[in-house]
Formats: sequence, structure tokens, C-alpha cells
Amino acid sequence: MDHVDQALSTHPDWSIGTRRRALKAALIGTAFVALASAASAESLLPVRANGPIQVIGPAGPTYAWVRFCKFHPHECRVDLTQPAHISLTPNTWAALTQVNEQVNSSILAVTDQDHWGVIDRWDYPEDGLGDCEDIQLLKRKLLVQAGLPHRALRMAAVIDDQGQGHAVLMVLTDQGDLILDNKRNAILPWRRTGYTFIKREGTNGKAWVALGDQPAPVVTANR
Repeated sequence: MDHVDQALSTHPDWSIGTRRRALKAALIGTAFVALASAASAESLLPVRANGPIQVIGPAGPTYAWVRFCKFHPHECRVDLTQPAHISLTPNTWAALTQVNEQVNSSILAVTDQDHWGVIDRWDYPEDGLGDCEDIQLLKRKLLVQAGLPHRALRMAAVIDDQGQGHAVLMVLTDQGDLILDNKRNAILPWRRTGYTFIKREGTNGKAWVALGDQPAPVVTANR
């Protein structure tokens, strides 16, 4: 049992609040371990990411995103002093892969309806449960705490391979845009995911930007 498994323990004396704090501490530790252990990761760099996805204009966020920003305004601000793209070094790649895999294995994917009793809600999965956007938000939080620029880590709405609304974390790098997903542990260039990309957070302000000509999904309630 590793430190994250221990954080998710169902010890009878643990309150929900205690479990949340333990899970948060364990996952933050994972992010820092990822960066600290990345120096020997020269062979882990992926193939080139085939360039960035094209931005075609402005787009509106979902209602659930607007609600999330009301309670977590720091997540929705854009600091223009930060780089809009990450240099894809072995250290960065190791941090991305380790955080992606650890969070995917630590959070149980459930729908917002089952979790919160609503169709769509964006929030941190602090109780160990969450759907696609919750899981990606936690990954971003950990990566930012480990030193990666928030501006280059963008939440994105897509249509998945089953034709359903889905949320992923798009990492803007100097080798193209990469996708962190809870449906797979592999980090792929956006072109190789099989998804239709609809919109993502912009890099110059709070507004979202459109990435395609498909109608945007009303919700991203897919697990």
C-alpha cells in the first residue's frame, strides 16, 4: 500500500475531512516527487506533439465552469507574466506522466449525478470521488504546486469517442499540445486522442476559445 492508498484508507476513526486532508497531502507529495525524480528521465520524452491545435475564435464556458470560478476565482485568472507554453523537458515530462497516472489511480470516477446529485458540477475530488473535469482540475492543481505555469495548463471540452461531452487537461508545450485524460494513463498529442476538440480556456484572459465547428456540449458529465 503506497502513501496515496493510505490516504484513501477507510479507517473507521477517520472523518471525511481527515480523509480529504490526507488525500490532498499525499497527492501534493506525489507532484513534488515527480519533479525531484525526473532528472534521469531522458528516455521518457514522447515523440513530437505535432503542433498546437488551431484556435478559431471566442467561446463561452459552461454554466458549471462559471459556478466553479465563483468559488475558486484563482483557478480562472490568467497571469500574463507566466509563459503560455511549457518547455517539454525530461523533468516536465516526468512530472506530467507521474501526476497523471497517480491521480487517475487514486480518484474513483463517478458521475456528478451520483456524486453530487446534479447533472454537472466542477470541483476538486477531495473525497476521492469525481468525474472527468474534477480529476483534471486536481491534476492541474498539483502540477501548479510543483512549479508548472498555470497559464499553460488549460481545461478543455471535447466530444469523446462515444459521442459524449468530456473534459481533459490540455498542456500547451513548445512541441505541441498534449492531453492529460482520466480515460487513459498515456499522455497523447491532441491529434491522437480520437476526440473532437470543442473549446478550451484562453491564455490571454478569462474567456474561453473555440477549437472547432462542432456544437459545444451543454455539460461534461461523462466519467
